[in-house]
Amino acid sequence: METFSTLMGKQTLLPIIQADTIEQGLAIGKAMVAADIHLVEVVLRTEASIDIIKVLKKELPALKVGAGTVIDAGILNQALDAKSDFIITPTLSTSLLTQLANCPVPVLPGVSNAADILLARDFGYCQLKLFPASLSGGVAFLSAMSAVFRDITFCPTGGITQSNQQEYLDLANVFAVGGTWVAKPDWIKMGQWSKVTAACKAAQSVD
Repeated sequence: METFSTLMGKQTLLPIIQADTIEQGLAIGKAMVAADIHLVEVVLRTEASIDIIKVLKKELPALKVGAGTVIDAGILNQALDAKSDFIITPTLSTSLLTQLANCPVPVLPGVSNAADILLARDFGYCQLKLFPASLSGGVAFLSAMSAVFRDITFCPTGGITQSNQQEYLDLANVFAVGGTWVAKPDWIKMGQWSKVTAACKAAQSVD
């Protein structure tokens, strides 16, 4: 199966879409595509989230759209029924990892400590999401883990910003960073889609 990092390709930003309506979600997606984004995560935190995945898949067929905040089999099935291109979890458990074992699309399990990393590794995962990164040791933690888990790479999310993303991307065991800063709630509320495009472009212009 294709890995999550392969799905991302050269894109080192995992933009996160959280919207209250289908219209907002589609507008955010279009603004991100305008910045040459080809893959986005829709977090399943609002009632419109599943429908946002469906409409993005329909209206922007070249865009890879995945589901985040998957925490149980019910949510997983909804995400897969919506034709999500990948699955991301905020955390993990033996039960959840067992349910994900036969997932037909790439999975990025969420971890927050060394025990989580070992558990995910035991289930065969070598690409993980550190969440919430800023509260789980951040750059220092990931640097330390590189010596212990040499075969594991990360996409840290949570507390990542334009100003600190490069610190994470400079680490050899980080292949991308995830963030909501490129689609701030105030911009969404005001319909300031050009700011989303500009923020995505800026995030991808780091050295």
